Amino acid sequence: MISGIVVDGHAIITIPFRIPNRADFPIEFVVDTGFTDELCLPPEAVALLNLPFKYDLPANLADNSQVLLPVHKAIILWNGEERETRVFATGRRPLVGTTLLDEHELVIQFTEGGLVTIDEL
Repeated sequence: MISGIVVDGHAIITIPFRIPNRADFPIEFVVDTGFTDELCLPPEAVALLNLPFKYDLPANLADNSQVLLPVHKAIILWNGEERETRVFATGRRPLVGTTLLDEHELVIQFTEGGLVTIDEL
């Protein structure tokens, strides 16, 4: 089970990153059910973690603009197991999307300090 809390109206969970030759690096993410991929990190964080670049992905944003988003590879701990994920280098805040939530149940108590839980189905 993955757990977190609600802070300022955002469901927050912590995801540890596995970085070669370094200790695991935990990062707090906002659960974003409108984001249908895996993870987003600000470009500065991707550079700091030295995540390997995979490719640029064309994307259509909410304002209907077209952009190329750099996609990187990361190894995270998800439910205690290593998992390779795609990380989009974009935005100002770390986001976890619904692809990682596939085959899981998400429960959020939407009150300040409320519990966030993600359980495998």
